[in-house]
Amino acid sequence: MTVLVSRFALIAVLALSACDDKPPAKPTPAKTVQKSAPAQPPVVAAPAAVAASSPLAQTINAAAFDPAATDPEAHRNLLVRVQTLLDRAHFSPGVIDGRDGTNLTLAIKAFQASRGQTADGQITQQLIDTLTAGDGGPVLVDYTITAQDEAGPFSPPIPKDDYEAMAKLPALNYQTPLEMLAERFHMDEALLQALNPGVDFGAAGTTIVVTAAGADTLDRKVDRIEIDKAIGQVRAFDKDNTLLAVYPATVGSTERPAPSGEWAVRTLAPNPTYTYDPSRLTFGKPKGKLTIKAGPNNPVGSTWIDLTKDTYGIHGTPDPKLVNKRASHGCVRLTNWDAAELGSAVNKGAKVVFMGAEARAK
Repeated sequence: MTVLVSRFALIAVLALSACDDKPPAKPTPAKTVQKSAPAQPPVVAAPAAVAASSPLAQTINAAAFDPAATDPEAHRNLLVRVQTLLDRAHFSPGVIDGRDGTNLTLAIKAFQASRGQTADGQITQQLIDTLTAGDGGPVLVDYTITAQDEAGPFSPPIPKDDYEAMAKLPALNYQTPLEMLAERFHMDEALLQALNPGVDFGAAGTTIVVTAAGADTLDRKVDRIEIDKAIGQVRAFDKDNTLLAVYPATVGSTERPAPSGEWAVRTLAPNPTYTYDPSRLTFGKPKGKLTIKAGPNNPVGSTWIDLTKDTYGIHGTPDPKLVNKRASHGCVRLTNWDAAELGSAVNKGAKVVFMGAEARAK
């Protein structure tokens, strides 16, 4: 990817193209990181919220583990509850969609390991009990769409690879109220629609059912970040080596690998712009350099965490449901909300350790 310039960053220009698509130099040998065993993460309390009033929402809020259950809807309901509780505990499953998948399994494994349990990635009664021990709040709540939500602003739909059309827009905003609300509450659009059948998400005053996602902040500063290229996962630790958060991530590809070894956070750029430079990239059709304005649908999302490895960073994405599903051009891609959460707490100079090797082809 290319140069990022933020209106709010402390730096004016990141001088080299981000996630350069040219073959990278020979990777720096990985350094051995000496560290003690991670301390157990803090218990995260449920956000103050009132349970949603719809019968379906109440059923999901009370969803219980039943090893003999075969009903697909009951399974979906339990997954929504588990995903939301994991999200609030900062063990992100990525998009909350009520579906089984790799990101959910990885989040469960990480949570189990942090609590000294067998890390098998399975939903069990022990998992439910541990998740709810410090968080007994509802996972679905009511939300009333506001006039501000209705007003946007929204951007017109544009193909993801039409960089010339993107560059003509004043901002890369959400395209619809549905997309905006789904991302705000860490949800898949299809799940938001399923919980609110027939609803007009652009109508102010309408009450809808959403997940009670926690605030996109951490209660301590991030002093070290581990990026596991083999499984697609980012882990954040504080100065005492306490695990603070775990996120699913798209990390490079076998053809365009991410860096190896130990680097550091150079700076944070919220609301970054994106520069398409055909002299440094092998994808896309434009023949000239283009600057794409900031916004959640910008090619690098709404947050850029710049690394001391030139042209590389940790950033958001306009396609949250594809995180850890497709390869990248070398950078580390998170959902916009996970990137914002990590960016809100990361220390400048925090260590960033890349480990493992990419398993996903371009």
